[in-house]
Amino acid sequence: MVLSSLPGFLTMASHRCRTPPTFFSNGFAFAGATVLGVLALWAFMSFLTPGSGSDFDAGRKSTAFNGVEEKQECSDGSQGFDRLHDPPEKNFYDDPKLSYTIDKPIKNWDEKRKEWLEQHPSFIPGADNRILMVTGSQATPCRNPIGDHLLLRLFKNKVDYCRIHGYDFFYNNVLLQPVMFSFWAKVPTVRAAMLAHPEAEWIWWVDSDAAITDMDFKLPLHRYKNHNLVVHGWLTLVEKSWTSVNAGVFLIRNCQWSMDFMDVWANMGPQSPEYDDWGKTLHTTFPDKETPEADDQSGLIYLISKEKQKWGNKMKIFVESEYYFEGYWLEIVGKLENITDGYLEIEKREPKLRRRHAEKVSESYAMAWEEHLKDAGYGRYSWRRPFITHFTGCQPCTGDRNQAYSGEVCVDSMHKALNFADNQVLRRYGYMHKDLLDTSSVVPLGFDFPA
Repeated sequence: MVLSSLPGFLTMASHRCRTPPTFFSNGFAFAGATVLGVLALWAFMSFLTPGSGSDFDAGRKSTAFNGVEEKQECSDGSQGFDRLHDPPEKNFYDDPKLSYTIDKPIKNWDEKRKEWLEQHPSFIPGADNRILMVTGSQATPCRNPIGDHLLLRLFKNKVDYCRIHGYDFFYNNVLLQPVMFSFWAKVPTVRAAMLAHPEAEWIWWVDSDAAITDMDFKLPLHRYKNHNLVVHGWLTLVEKSWTSVNAGVFLIRNCQWSMDFMDVWANMGPQSPEYDDWGKTLHTTFPDKETPEADDQSGLIYLISKEKQKWGNKMKIFVESEYYFEGYWLEIVGKLENITDGYLEIEKREPKLRRRHAEKVSESYAMAWEEHLKDAGYGRYSWRRPFITHFTGCQPCTGDRNQAYSGEVCVDSMHKALNFADNQVLRRYGYMHKDLLDTSSVVPLGFDFPA
């Protein structure tokens, strides 16, 4: 659930200020009081006046989606955080029974988060829309010779996106629950991230083999205001297929509902005594599931489809299919050059879009782009940049790819998508890759490019 009293926190935070030290002598008491009165009046008027420049008041509209825009904290809103002070009053971190491990349930999490925010009011402004991106990979070197290089590039891609939009980022490369290997490793990681970041409303898991290929696009959080979990998939297929939803990218609200949901989800995993039974259940439930192993994705789809009363209706799970919340790489990579050409043609006609600017103000230019992309669409047949390109089946680290793809096709496609994304970043630094398959070479851009 959303913390309902956060708007009240905003008011409290807006009036929070330091008490000035007592340094006036008796001779300057009257003058000091006058100065303080003027300052107080100025502060009060600044609070009432829109656009006063306060870090707490500063806001920016996000990228529009389906004609709707939302207000979010600006990219450098973190400058208002008080990172140097942790009040001495006790909170949930002081409870000796608190455990970060997935096998120890967390209770009353909404109340504990609320209490923590009340103790740390500088983190309240923008809390409703605050996102922590979480991803990870294995602790040991990759077997695939090029695997570590690809993981590094995929890591850079996500860091670039988070830096541009002011999101926090956590990369994990250890098993927090040793038995929960491979695809199950994300569950204890996300659970621990929720406890470590009570200031974040959303935890956004993105698989290591997924690349963000539209650096301007922002998650349309207004669509999910009444939901606690967002996954990409097709509701019409949920009852029929174990691939109807992809568990490699998901957005989950940092709340008690999510804590309870992840406990149930984790109970299908290899650390549970019910693991083998769940494998049989999932194998018989989904006719197209070839292996009897209980995997995270089949388990997630089972909870969505078979336990609607407990999870689907109590606080709806949003199955997103309107845009590439994560998109299948084979249907995306072949279109990237044409998408690049389309964007360049628009820039040639619109001087404002090709104007040089600092990276910190990139979001304002993303908003300007929306007027020219309103007819582009968002899905499979769109000429808009795809938001996330997911290289399912390629397995860049292990090399154990799906035999339907060759290693060369997988690697070339990853470089192509990553260079496509990197060009959007490098443009702010005055360079770009001329060839999407040439990772190492860039060319400087002349003034007023691409006019």
